[in-house]
Amino acid sequence: MARIAGVDLPENKRVDIGLTYLYGIGRSNVRLVLNETRVDPKKKILDLTEGEINKIQKALEQFTVEGDLHQEVNQNIKRLEEIGSYRGLRHRKNLPVRGQRTRSNARTKRGKRKTIGAMKKIDRAKVEGPKTDA
Repeated sequence: MARIAGVDLPENKRVDIGLTYLYGIGRSNVRLVLNETRVDPKKKILDLTEGEINKIQKALEQFTVEGDLHQEVNQNIKRLEEIGSYRGLRHRKNLPVRGQRTRSNARTKRGKRKTIGAMKKIDRAKVEGPKTDA
């Protein structure tokens, strides 16, 4: 199994797809790396030689990937929160940052709906439980 930048790449995938499993490497960066190293993109990761893997690792050093990139992104978010910018406040409140509407959407960011206000009589009885007369 090929291990690049601390990530085990899937052996049955093509090289041009398998390299995108690295955080921070997309299809366009993969194309640049493979052109630089002259590795056939149609080749499976399983069929790569040690020399080709070393060439790919050397070419990937010019990119910020995996742990370093995660750390950089988190530092940027932390900086926005510390200076009190609008984007930082949105991050802190766990709301969409880039201007999306929140009245009807943004469920993945805001979580499961919480019913507020009027309830049907049957639903209220289920929540409150059985009445006891004393």
